[in-house]
Amino acid sequence: MRGRYVIAGLGHTAYGKLGLDTVTLNVQACAEALSDAGIDKGAVDALFVKTPTSNREILYGQKVAEGLGIQPRWGGAWDQGGAANITLIAWAMMAIESRQCEIALVSYADNPRSGSSAVYGRPRGNDALHGWFSTAAGYGMIQRRHMIEYGTPPEAFAAVAMAARRHGAANPKAQLRAAISFDDYLASPWVVEPLRRDDCCLVSDGAAAVVVMSAARARSLGIDHAVPILGIGEGQTSWELPARETLTSTEAVKAGRLAFEMAGLRPADVDVAQLYDCFTITPLMTLEDYGFCAKGEVAHFVADGRIEIGGELPINTSGGLLSETGMPGMQLILEAVRQVRGSANLQVQGASVSLVSNQGGTMHTHAAMLLGG
Repeated sequence: MRGRYVIAGLGHTAYGKLGLDTVTLNVQACAEALSDAGIDKGAVDALFVKTPTSNREILYGQKVAEGLGIQPRWGGAWDQGGAANITLIAWAMMAIESRQCEIALVSYADNPRSGSSAVYGRPRGNDALHGWFSTAAGYGMIQRRHMIEYGTPPEAFAAVAMAARRHGAANPKAQLRAAISFDDYLASPWVVEPLRRDDCCLVSDGAAAVVVMSAARARSLGIDHAVPILGIGEGQTSWELPARETLTSTEAVKAGRLAFEMAGLRPADVDVAQLYDCFTITPLMTLEDYGFCAKGEVAHFVADGRIEIGGELPINTSGGLLSETGMPGMQLILEAVRQVRGSANLQVQGASVSLVSNQGGTMHTHAAMLLGG
């Protein structure tokens, strides 16, 4: 399936505190994605949406379709945490491959900034097992374990935060536009030790959407900025933190391997990466698990501005979840597409292969995608 399917349109709302319901946000993002693709909503015959994390609803996909004024043959809502966005693109590809549909919208919206972010306090529920850890506490344990096993220093986590904040400061549409120094990072207060405030993503309202179709259909419609999907891979664990064999490796190992195998590429072929950064430990472990460096060597890999624009592997070039918006995942896909199109705000010159990762829960789910010209 390498290169047989494309992302043909992109759309997103503003990010921040918007005071709008999630159906409205989805409709706005989808309308912009359709406009970017240059197609009418009447051509859409599939709609896949991620359920809002902060307010789960029954038949949510049908509500979004009604808001858009479309009657898709295929569609619905899915929850895999932040990994759901790439998952839904994979579903769209498979639906088109099996001739169940021809043009799919994939969208995600949430509004915890205006509404309630309480779900992140107990991400798997209130019972004795699943309510043990807040989201931040769970990631704090993972980060602490990485520090214990590999001696990972504060400079490594700061490198991720500094890159995202530098890139976000140059993005006129980012929610947070303020670069930081290493001293600023060290001065940021503890949230759950060892997590500092600047290790943690934003809380944001917003929505983002993409249009998926076959490469052949895009050519027939004259869409000249469609970006081919080269590879997709997924992996997930069902185990809570205390039951896992290790806290310092994730299902990104499987997801990354599958994506690179489908694409026929290696990590060395990647020009720019948009890596899920709900907390700074997440992209660091993703880089290791994808094979950009060996376990325990990521601090050296991200040193000296290597992951900033102008470095060897720029990551999160629109600011990521740490600076552009905390709305999980879909905006990273948009930036990956923009980089291949050559239309990014901070454009990596000659970018032909763009990598994006999505991750959900407390490193429960992972999805990887490679895009290329």
